[in-house]
This record gives sequence, structure tokens and C-alpha cells, in this order.
Amino acid sequence: MSLATTDDGGVWVSDVIYVHDDGLNIFWMSDHGARHSQAVLKNSRVAGTITVSGQGEDNLGIQWEGVAEKIDGSRSDLAIKHRAKRKKPLPEVGQDILEDGESWYVIRPKKIELICEKLFGFEKQKCDL
Repeated sequence: MSLATTDDGGVWVSDVIYVHDDGLNIFWMSDHGARHSQAVLKNSRVAGTITVSGQGEDNLGIQWEGVAEKIDGSRSDLAIKHRAKRKKPLPEVGQDILEDGESWYVIRPKKIELICEKLFGFEKQKCDL
């Protein structure tokens, strides 16, 4: 996922590995000192894209804008999803994978636009949230 944030230095885009829940919330983990982590603490408004990659140019993905925040505490549910997505050994139930200086973050999208050239051509489809 490409995550766009804004800080005193201007706009910044970072690629992060994400997981999501059934409520369309998007989660990622990051070092506290990373520019995008610091930016979220000062300005919670964010935007981003998720593009499906594969063979050929399918032009499939989403664009979104929303509000992000740091999550305090352990989230073993997110750790399990994160490791499964990366095809790495799963942590034990109740175990988190955060290292010193890392936290989980959440984005609650306020606007989502779907891009699927095969189904919709070049017209984006807006999701009501």
C-alpha cells in the first residue's frame, strides 16, 4: 500500500505492508521514528492507494482517503494476519510481533474509489461509507 501523509516538510508517500478487517479499516505496523509515523501523530488525515499486481496490466485497485491513528498496546490478531499475508510462521495466540520502537496504526477510510478497468472501464466506482 502507498500511504500519503503530510508533515512540516510537506507531503510524503511511504510503502507499507497492510492488513484489513471486515469494517474496511486498514492496519500497518511501523517504527515510531519513521517520517510517516511522526506525520500521523501531527496530522491524522491521510490518503493512499492499493494496487493489485500480477501478470499484465489489469488496472485493478483502490484509492482512499481517511483518518489514521497510532494504536496503543499489543494486537496479536493483527500480528497473525500480517504474518499469514507474508507467508511467515504465525505467532502464538496472544503474542504480538512488534519490536522495540514499533506500533500498530489504523486507517479508517472516509472515501474509497474502486478501479477495475475490466468491469468499469476508466470510470472509478465510489463506495459510500
